[in-house]
Amino acid sequence: MSLFTVRNELWYVTLFTLSYLAIGSMFALQIENWEFILYIAVILLLGLAVLTLHARVRFTQGVLWLLSVWGLFHLLGGLLTVSPVWPIDAGAKPVLYNLWLIPYVLKYDHVMHLYGFGICTWVCWQMLRSIMPRNLRHPLELVIAILASNGLGAWNEIVEFLAVMWIPDNNVGGYVNTGLDLVSNLIGSLIAACIIWYGRVPHRRTAQVA
Repeated sequence: MSLFTVRNELWYVTLFTLSYLAIGSMFALQIENWEFILYIAVILLLGLAVLTLHARVRFTQGVLWLLSVWGLFHLLGGLLTVSPVWPIDAGAKPVLYNLWLIPYVLKYDHVMHLYGFGICTWVCWQMLRSIMPRNLRHPLELVIAILASNGLGAWNEIVEFLAVMWIPDNNVGGYVNTGLDLVSNLIGSLIAACIIWYGRVPHRRTAQVA
């Protein structure tokens, strides 16, 4: 695969991400959802960080697209309203994030944490592999990736805490919700680690660039 093709693919995922962020920003401004204006700004900063790291690490296209889709699902979760007769907690905003996919067992929010920080584990692993010898493979690299991903999950909770402090009308849950988020992060990380270890997931694009 040529360098030109790789750059084109990067432009596709970047354009896709910027498009839904622009649409989400306009919608959030229209309904005065300041919490998600903050989150969109955070997503933009994280996107710039990923692009900067990509120049050195050469993330796989799969990782880049999965990260972008995570951002899209995140915006949909907070901006898309659902019928109030659907299973949501009493007093909670009728948005997708508060929807119980399996009543009082699994919420959309939990799935997003599981998915997102599973992908973060893959990202951390690819970053680690980019500085390791190609013929060296050790389970410890996945342990480090899991810990790093859950550290990112803790930063996510800090951002949500800032939203609580700065924006009175927010959709951030309480202590139990935070605990469930962290548990979902860990489960997602463990699933991703198993897929990486047993599925022989590719770790970098460098070898594919001519």
